[in-house]
Formats: sequence, C-alpha cells, structure tokens
Amino acid sequence: MAVKEQLSARDVMRDAPVIPVIVLHDVAHAVPMARALVAGGIRMLEVTLRTPQALACMEAIARDVPEAVLGAGTVRSAADARAAADAGARFAVSPGYTAAVGQACRDLNLPLLPGVATGSEIMLCQEDGLTALKFFPAMQAGGAAMLKAWGGPFGDVVFCPTGGVTPSNAADFLALSNVVCVGGSWLVPADALAQGDWARITQLAREAAGLPRHGA
Repeated sequence: MAVKEQLSARDVMRDAPVIPVIVLHDVAHAVPMARALVAGGIRMLEVTLRTPQALACMEAIARDVPEAVLGAGTVRSAADARAAADAGARFAVSPGYTAAVGQACRDLNLPLLPGVATGSEIMLCQEDGLTALKFFPAMQAGGAAMLKAWGGPFGDVVFCPTGGVTPSNAADFLALSNVVCVGGSWLVPADALAQGDWARITQLAREAAGLPRHGA
C-alpha cells in the first residue's frame, strides 16, 4: 500500500480554493459523492460529524476513494478527533478551539484547522503553534472586512473562512492576501445527493477548483 504524504494544515488549505463542507445522511452516497468531487478537481473533503452516519461514510470514502484526502469537520472533542482518525481522516476541522482538541490532534498527527471568530481566539491558537485557522462563522462574524482588519495585527496567520460563503461572495474572500481557501457547502447540495446527481456535483467542484485566489 502506498505511503500517504504527511500533511500540514497549510497543505490542506493550499490544495484547492474551496474545501467542501459535507453533511451525509446515507452511507450509499459517500463513495459516489467523493468520486464526483475528485473528478471535478476537489480532493480535500471535509465530512462533518453532524449525523449518526458520518463515521461510516468516512470509512467508506477512506477505503474506496484513495485519491481523496479525507477530513473530519465539527470536531469538538478529543474523542471526536480519535474517532475521526480511526475512520480514516487525515485532517480535522473544528468550529472552535480547545487545548484538549489541539493536543489530541497533535498526538494523532492530525492537522487541525480550528475555528476562530475573535482576536483572543486567534492568540490562543497561536500560543499552541497554530497559524492556519478557520474563520467561522465568517459572514456573521464580520466577513471579508474582519479578515482585512486582522491582516495588520495577525500578519503571520492565514484563514479559511467558512459559514455563509457562497459562489457569489467566495471571490471577495479569496481576493484577500490572508485567505488561502474558503469552506462551503454549495458543492454538495442536499438535492443533488438525494437525486444521485453526481454530474452536477462534479460540475460544481470544477467551477470551485477554477476560482482565482491571491492568498499565500
């Protein structure tokens, strides 16, 4: 079996302009959905731990879609991080940050994109050596204007804004020098999943993969 490359949080961010935020309710959807995203040029896949089926979906993707790089979203505890790693996740995304989650991810060698919405939260992450962060919820917490303001005091930090990001405003975020990518749920619409419309998901992924960006 091929050895998988060791990732950093910045590697995850740099891979494509958009990380899809995925909510799965049916294990049967997991593999064809992942293949559809990869076919469109998106391989960093954040499967959120928001449903009872999430871990089983992650296991299926890790087993059957090796060209995808599986991540776990909504990681809120050390137990979540361990369960995600056991299911095959290679990176973790959290809506916030605690030292316990950070330590668990370090112990598991799992790159973490922790969520921040204030300057104090950024500083707490920096104290633990984390400088590639998720800005969440992006629109509700100040949007692109907030990220511009953070560019001065936090010039060594890069962000993945998530929460309210859409095809119509993604370019505003990606134009910022401290934004490497965005996170969005629009790549995997619930109706496309329900209908098994994998071609539509591939097209949405292709469009997202082609978005211009200016961040590091």
